[in-house]
Amino acid sequence: MDGGGNIDEVTLPELGYTGLTVRIFNPATELWSLYWARNDIGLALPPTVGRFEPDGVGRFYDDEDWNGRPIRVRYQWTVATAEACRWEQAFSTDHGDTWETNWVADFTRTD
Repeated sequence: MDGGGNIDEVTLPELGYTGLTVRIFNPATELWSLYWARNDIGLALPPTVGRFEPDGVGRFYDDEDWNGRPIRVRYQWTVATAEACRWEQAFSTDHGDTWETNWVADFTRTD
């Protein structure tokens, strides 16, 4: 897709499932849509939508239900170097005024 999309798969044995993310860029809106799927529940909708901001940080948001409670979800990508980046997931119960980070993953490029 000439840089307009990518896919990754993750195995989380401690949680009992595997997951897949499909990311698709819309050049008309300059927004990315991130679709998450799990082998135990299928495709999770709606997509998480956002972009990389002028500060270089990618911020992507959606509204979900967490155990019967409405939450705002944020995924944040920070590029540390050409070889490393960090992904964070955070939840907000007050419409994004405050955030609780609950998952962090650091990535390093390999040969």
